[in-house]
This record gives sequence, C-alpha cells and structure tokens, in this order.
Amino acid sequence: MDAVVSAFGLVFQPDVLLVILLASAYGLFVGAIPGLTATMATALLVPVTFFMAPVPAVAAIVSATAMAIFSGDIPAALLRMPGTPASAAYADEAYMLTRKGQAETALGAGLVFSVLGGVFGVLVLSFSAPALAEVALNFSSFEYFWLVILGFTCAIFIAGKDPVKGIVSLLLGLLISVVGLENPAGAPRYTFGNPDLMGGIELIPLMIGMFAVSEILRYAVLVIKPPAITEKPFGNIFAGMWALLKKYPLGLLRGSALGTAVGALPGAGADIAAWMAYAVSKRFSKEPEKFGTGHVEGIVEAGAANNSALGGAWIPALVFGIPGDSITAIAIGVLYLKGMNPGPTLFINNPQNIYAVFIVFMLAQLLMLPLGWMAIKVAKRILGIPANVLMPLILLFCVVGAFAINNSPFGIIVMLAAGVLGFFMERFGFPIAPTILGVVLGTMLEQHFFSSLIKADGNFLVFFERPIAGTLGAVCVLIWLWPLGRSLLRRVRQWER
Repeated sequence: MDAVVSAFGLVFQPDVLLVILLASAYGLFVGAIPGLTATMATALLVPVTFFMAPVPAVAAIVSATAMAIFSGDIPAALLRMPGTPASAAYADEAYMLTRKGQAETALGAGLVFSVLGGVFGVLVLSFSAPALAEVALNFSSFEYFWLVILGFTCAIFIAGKDPVKGIVSLLLGLLISVVGLENPAGAPRYTFGNPDLMGGIELIPLMIGMFAVSEILRYAVLVIKPPAITEKPFGNIFAGMWALLKKYPLGLLRGSALGTAVGALPGAGADIAAWMAYAVSKRFSKEPEKFGTGHVEGIVEAGAANNSALGGAWIPALVFGIPGDSITAIAIGVLYLKGMNPGPTLFINNPQNIYAVFIVFMLAQLLMLPLGWMAIKVAKRILGIPANVLMPLILLFCVVGAFAINNSPFGIIVMLAAGVLGFFMERFGFPIAPTILGVVLGTMLEQHFFSSLIKADGNFLVFFERPIAGTLGAVCVLIWLWPLGRSLLRRVRQWER
C-alpha cells in the first residue's frame, strides 16, 4: 500500500502532469498524419527522455502512444486515410459511415470504445501481468504459426460477399510480403536487381497508397462527390454512445479481451489485434451483411481491441523484458536507460515505479476523452476545404509520410504504385483489407513455419503436439471444415425429410 501511495505522489507532480499533457497532444498530432505511426512517435520521443526522470520519461511514451493509436481513426473516418496500421482494419467501415452523413457516430464510437478498451487493458495489466506473461512466454514458433494461420482464416470473414476475391487479395498480399531478403535462405527474391527492394516493400507507403492515393485517384478519374458530411456540420460525437454500449456490450468485452490477449503475445501488437477483432465481430454479428456498408459494430469491437492491446503489450515487456510490439521494444530501451530494468525483480525493488506506470496508463486513457474530442473538433474543419484544394493537400501529406519512413524517394514510388493497384482492385470488386493483412503477417508466417519445420525435423505432427499449438491448430481446421460440415448436415436433413 505504501508503494501505491508513493506512486500517486510520483505521478501527480506538476512537471509529470505537464509531460503527460504535452506528450498526449504530440501523440494526437502524429497519429492523425498518415505515415507518421505510433512507433515513429515513440522513437522520436526517445532523445527527449534522456533529460527526464524515470517516471515522466515512461509517462511521455505511454501517453503519446495511447493517443496516436486512437487519432489514427480520425483521418480514417473523415478521409479514408488510416493514420496508423491499427486503424486500417476498420477504415472502410468508418469512411462509409462518413459518406452516409454519420461521421459523428464513427468518430464517437472510435473515441469512446478506444477509451473503454484501453481502460480494460490497463486493469488487466495492473492485476494480471505476471500470470498473462507466463502464458505468452509459452508461445513458441509452433503457436505463432497457427496464430498467423488463424489471422489469415479471419481475413476471409472480412473479404465481403465474394470469398474468392478475398482469397485472391490475401494471396496478393502474401506475394508482396516475400519480396526482399527476409527469408530463411537470405536470398534476394523478386528484387530484379533493385537494391531498394532488398529490404522488402514497406507496409506504411503501401498502406498509404492503397487507402489514400486510390481514393484521390477515384476522385480525379470518376469525379466523385466529396463525403456528404461536408455539406453539413456534424453534431455531438457522444450522442448515441450509451445506446451503442447497451447494444454491443458483448462486442466491447470480446474486443477488449481479444486485444489484451493478442497484445500480450510478443510481436503481435495493436495492428493484428484490430484485424482479428474486426473479423471476429463480423463472424459473430447478427447483421454480418451490413459490414462494409458503414456498420458501427465493427468499429466498436476493433476500436476497443487496438487500445486494449497497448496494455497487453506491456505485460511481457515489464515482467520478462520481452517486447509485445515495436513500441514496447523502444520503451524497454528507455526502461534500461532509466535503471528500471524489466523483469520480476522490478516488482520487488521498485514497486512504486511500476505502480506509477499503471497510474499513467489509466490517466492517459481518461485524458483521451477530452483531448480526443478537441482533436476531432479541429480535424472536422478539414472537410470544409473545397475538394479540389483538399485532394492535392492530402497527396502532399501522403508523399511526406511515404518519404519519411526511410528518407528515400523509393517509398513514394511504392505509394504511387500501390495507389494505382488499389484503385483497380476496388474498381473490380477486390477488397483491399486482406492484401494489407497478407503483407503484415506474410513474413511472420514464413519465419515461424520454417523455424517450426527445423525443430520438428520435417514431422508435421509436431505442429499439433504442444497443448496451445494443438488447440489453435484444431480451431483452424474446424473453421476450414465448418462450411463443408454445414453443407453435409443440410443434405442429411433434406434426405431425412
């Protein structure tokens, strides 16, 4: 109890509260600009933390990343330009709501349920960190292989009405993911002698191109009207949120739990959590046919998942020093720099610092409501700009974001090529989301598959021998066989009649 009281004293200092406020504003700004991800926001903060005490240094990182993950939803809803990869899972859904004149619903749900999911993740982090970290530590390459396969299986659920086109889109993403040297042999693949392709095709320029540039091309070629929301100001973003909470309590709980669990798995993070939560939401929804047309249910569940994953990712980081995602990988370096070496002894030697981190997490989530509301009020004015002025400005931001990844013009080329590809894919009814998911998980699939094969000495049965791996594998196989089983059951019932 003394440690908790000391932690409150460490956090509620004027300088620490000022750091939290400034870092939150910085995170909101960075996350709202496509290309400038939450990971980049964290990396840019590291030099600043050199001059801070341990608690404000960690507070700056926690606050900035929490805000950046949420604020990526703002351009996704208003302009179909996800600010962060975690927002890409439901960017189409939010944008369709905006085009239907319901931007306040999309943004309100993104904000409110992100906060609720984040609070859930913080509570789990605070009370269950050691136990969940031990579960995550049991994941080897076999478990990760099946987890990736499960993610690909979920991609079929978000493919829309035509699963075949969804599978083609997913395979295209896998094809893009094999470009470069990131393979067991370390041999160049599909580089065509271009040294810029040796490191593979970066996700961020690809995502900016397929979502944002394709939208600009569609506007230019088809001369589409800007979103209907530009014709009238939208109202209170919090209106109707209580009704949504009463309507989708299970979705909120399911998304928060899934996000926390996926976040606790080293290397997973908010991106995968959001994709999986959106797919699960559609799979178990009573109105799956509405997904993709501007249905708020997917935003509720996936929005809760991406912020709850932040708390989950810190579980293995604090207890075992194993990063849950790229953000906590950077944060671990800051912890070591400040003498807060991650590990079980941290809870014994410096418990007040750990409790201070938990308090900062909770404070950042609660601050997200007023600060997120202010960010939305500012951002919505963007839509008042005439479309013939707004579209070139958006393209300029896209170019800056694509260039900023590696400070190379090659990122701009990837972005433009992806924009043309995304334009034609949507023109012919191929969904973009499975392609992005294929790129995100493709490298992980190959890495864990070959690592597992080497461990198993070529014996595929080993993939089912470990308890967690066997369970995940069985779930995947059951999902694959379910359509066939349902068809056979229907025929048997018809035969009995």
